[in-house]
Amino acid sequence: MTTLPELSGKVALVTGASRGIGYGVAEALVARGDRVCITGRNEDALKEAVEKLGADRVIGVAGKAHDEAHQAVAVERTMEAFGRVDFLVNNAGTNPVFGPIAELDLNVARKVFETNVVSALGFAQLTWKAWQSENGGAIVNIASVAGLAPSPFIGAYGVSKAAMINLTVQLAHEFAPKVRVNAIAPGVVKTKFAAALYEGREAEAAAAYPLGRLGVPSDIGGAAAFLTSQQSDWVTGQTLVVDGGMFLNAGVE
Repeated sequence: MTTLPELSGKVALVTGASRGIGYGVAEALVARGDRVCITGRNEDALKEAVEKLGADRVIGVAGKAHDEAHQAVAVERTMEAFGRVDFLVNNAGTNPVFGPIAELDLNVARKVFETNVVSALGFAQLTWKAWQSENGGAIVNIASVAGLAPSPFIGAYGVSKAAMINLTVQLAHEFAPKVRVNAIAPGVVKTKFAAALYEGREAEAAAAYPLGRLGVPSDIGGAAAFLTSQQSDWVTGQTLVVDGGMFLNAGVE
């Protein structure tokens, strides 16, 4: 495979980045000069995202996050194209069910955990072995405020994100001092993925946030850029809540 030309900045692998939060993260990293590999399930959407971000510094690898073969190919392609993988942002996630957890189909629960938790561990293991164990770097796991408190109707998603937060702490402990590992817990961000939580009632949904609006992908992109920068060199094992102040209203009538 032809190696892309050297540009300023380091190299990141961002999963689930053809749109939404993942795209916002990739956009923030490219803007500061990083080269980036993005992944996604839809090959056409991925190609479009690569073109928008800049094909001179971005590559795309299509596949399903929970597929171990896809994980390996994504890391291999990143190393082949850029020669390193300093940062991993685990953003790929799924939430195929909406309803009480007491009625949850266990096969659906397994799918949620395979995509939201096990795939994050798989990518972390591979980037660690390919580059970070010897050269250092940072990992950012995109969790959710649903992993910090009960969330009506998205219980399985919330439990998986709680597991992801605990995975963050465990990886931070095991990968130190070479690699810093942190998580971001967003509130509701305006994406297709979260549309069911605000579509048709955005003003009502935004009223729960002291800052008066729902999040947008660039809000999370900025947080991820910070957690993969030198400005956060003494930060690891933490979960940064980016929620427009929603938790400030907990318990307030």
